[in-house]
Amino acid sequence: MSPRILVVEHEDSCPPALVGEWLVGVGCTLEVCRPYLGDALPALTSYDGVLVLGGEMGANDDAAHAWLAPLKAGIRDAVSAGTPVLGICLGHQLMAVALGGVVERNSRGQTVGLQPVGWSDDAADDDWAAGRTGDERAIHWNNDVVVTLPEGAVVLARTPDGEVQAARFAPRAWGIQAHPEAHAGIIRRWVETDREDEVARDFDEEAVLAAIDQAAPALTSYWKPMAERFAAIVADVRAEARR
Repeated sequence: MSPRILVVEHEDSCPPALVGEWLVGVGCTLEVCRPYLGDALPALTSYDGVLVLGGEMGANDDAAHAWLAPLKAGIRDAVSAGTPVLGICLGHQLMAVALGGVVERNSRGQTVGLQPVGWSDDAADDDWAAGRTGDERAIHWNNDVVVTLPEGAVVLARTPDGEVQAARFAPRAWGIQAHPEAHAGIIRRWVETDREDEVARDFDEEAVLAAIDQAAPALTSYWKPMAERFAAIVADVRAEARR
């Protein structure tokens, strides 16, 4: 039986996309929970691994989105149980808040488009990040950032401006502020959603989209192995539990 990974999707504009394809490609079975459509959030610990995706809401918007507080509780349970968890953008931020960190609006403003990944020395021996090449770039599309990490968390990468870009929150729990799952079609949809803000910032959407299109093969070469690395961790933990 293949490893089962729960995917928590917060809105239809932020699907698992490329990361989902890569996980399935190495034998994982994905079960997508869409609480915004009324799906009940299952126990995260009943799965072999968990992928928490992005979304337009904030990590502190529990009052507006009823599933966020239970999801944070589920993240704490998963971390305690040693269930591998990977959070992307909002998922990364939710993990930080769930475990005692702080997420706020980035004082430098919205970050969009391709950014270099500034790996830290701690990434070299991290179970997930050790497969990095050191040349990675990633797509960012975020207003909020983790400003205070939970106790015991380790920074694995920072943006050029110094924000937390990737972190290990627990031995088997990771978050990345960027969007390795996104392709140009997804970004085009986000451009339409954010157009008023972008016009106000004199945002050159065509230039950003063209750069992402051009970088697509390189982005796959960077992030497909990282997704496969997470799948391998999930499989290893599952095998250990069955011994």
